[in-house]
Amino acid sequence: MFAIFNFVGSIFGYVLWAIFWVFQNFGVAIIVFTLIFRVILFPSSVKQQKSMAANATLQAKQREIKEKYGNNKAKYNEEIQKLYDKEGVSPLSGCTTSLFPMFIMLGIYYSVVRPLSNVLHLSAAAMNQINMIPGVYMTQNNIYSEMNVLKIFTNPDNLNILINQGIPEAEISKIGNLANGFNFLGLDLLTIPQTEGFKSAIIIIPILCLITSLGSQILTMRIQGSALQQNQQGCMKYMLYLLPLITVYISYIVPGAVGFYWIWSTIFGFFQTLLINKFYSAAQLTAKSEAQHVAMLELKEAKVQYDYQPVTVSGQKQKNNKKKK
Repeated sequence: MFAIFNFVGSIFGYVLWAIFWVFQNFGVAIIVFTLIFRVILFPSSVKQQKSMAANATLQAKQREIKEKYGNNKAKYNEEIQKLYDKEGVSPLSGCTTSLFPMFIMLGIYYSVVRPLSNVLHLSAAAMNQINMIPGVYMTQNNIYSEMNVLKIFTNPDNLNILINQGIPEAEISKIGNLANGFNFLGLDLLTIPQTEGFKSAIIIIPILCLITSLGSQILTMRIQGSALQQNQQGCMKYMLYLLPLITVYISYIVPGAVGFYWIWSTIFGFFQTLLINKFYSAAQLTAKSEAQHVAMLELKEAKVQYDYQPVTVSGQKQKNNKKKK
């Protein structure tokens, strides 16, 4: 499964490298890169919102069916399927639209945390040569090992080691440019906050992770109101507060670029929620769906009445439907 995400990350890495080539700063590249993919995923998010609204309108009808056929499982399932067919709603549509953005976002994550293989796309020979340097150990088990290795080459003198390893000058130049592009507003995004301590400026990364994650969760619940809270009962409600704590811990023990990506992903995600709620709120979508349903019923009724009305064709009256005697 992780190999799939890494493959997607390798594809996205070409986009990230193109953005870095323009701005020559990995922090700016992450911001632009995250914004681009949030825009690309916007239609999927709207579809997910529509699916949630459609399923919400069925809850009352589902309860009625359950009260009526709760003791007859076969009949209950049959009536539920009829309801889905009548309303044109798939019970799995919400899951599908939720999983697709998650799949893409994990691919983006892998493109950020593996800069040597997924952004620079170094050859296998070059990766092996780098791994043979004393003190360097890159492994699939440590997803952040490439970022740790890249930090070594922020020192120009260490690039000479790559020359001695027989790595092509073009690839060495790319490594040097990328390694020195992780400084964003005085923050070294290759630095791990845990190793630097609380006195270092890099500690602002996990702090901002906590503020943005927790803040966006609380504000989103207030914006979407009771409809969201009703769908998030039990342990899911507590996960809203637990996940930001998990995020801040991870951003504390990994290179700052990872937390930096999470911060901007959360910020853009929140503004996306604001935009969707403004134009595609659950109340608006429900009202629109009900209006369309009423209009469809009126059209069907009008068609039935029309079919049974005499129609004049070339001065003669003909009936579309003959009554059976």
